[in-house]
Amino acid sequence: MLIIDCHAHIYGEDERKYPTIEKPYRPPKGKGTVEHLKREMSAAGVKYVTAIQTSTFYRWDNRFTADSSKANREFMAGVVTLNPDDVHSPGMLEQYVEHFNVRGMRSIPAKSGKLDDPGVDALWKVAEEQGIVINALVNRDKKPEIEALLARHPKLRVVIDHCFNINAARDVAADVAAMQQVAKNKNVHAKLTFIPTGSAEEFPCEDMYDACHAVIKAFGPERCVWGSDFPCELWCPKVTYKQHLEIFTDRLGLDKPSKKAILGETAYDLWFKPRA
Repeated sequence: MLIIDCHAHIYGEDERKYPTIEKPYRPPKGKGTVEHLKREMSAAGVKYVTAIQTSTFYRWDNRFTADSSKANREFMAGVVTLNPDDVHSPGMLEQYVEHFNVRGMRSIPAKSGKLDDPGVDALWKVAEEQGIVINALVNRDKKPEIEALLARHPKLRVVIDHCFNINAARDVAADVAAMQQVAKNKNVHAKLTFIPTGSAEEFPCEDMYDACHAVIKAFGPERCVWGSDFPCELWCPKVTYKQHLEIFTDRLGLDKPSKKAILGETAYDLWFKPRA
């Protein structure tokens, strides 16, 4: 079965070439590198991965993500994060897509606090024109703004990162309801990465299973994807890389067609299928 990891953060070891922000959020020593990721993927049987710009380490400097995606294009595609308040960002996105094997952009609100902001809209316009995917990193309060942007960009495919950050410490039912509502937009997809990050329990994190099943039912498996939250040692220390995958292969009770869609087929279509 084709397995694709749609959510890995990668960290460079050469901090002279790729300087970090002040007070970066660091993984344990030796974890989070591309070589570490390759070992985890190989051991788990994962074929492809999307590298998500590590903003807590590099902020707006996407060079390491872009260079890594270009150098490892046989198994990796890049997802950059650009500043919606920088007028140069739309042009930078075009260059990343054209020259660095970038196939997506993570979208966050502008300084205004709004996702439906002119700077964000300009980036979504480029993403739509380039045929790449938007990964929206927002909470449920931004659902109306996502829908307003979608109305202006009807051909753009959007993935909700972490499903509005569903978490046992918050109102799970409200987050799930927001995901069910946004699922009515057929170009929206759900990234099912919230089970270990949102759980109040240790592995196998069963308190998040009902929420995950509800999201899958709302979107259909063909609009859901899996991601590891690599490096798990930093982002979801309750589980290992293989355990996070095991939740979807063995613990959730998914049938074979659902597994094939969620673990590989949908992600291939979004990030790895040759661009038109």
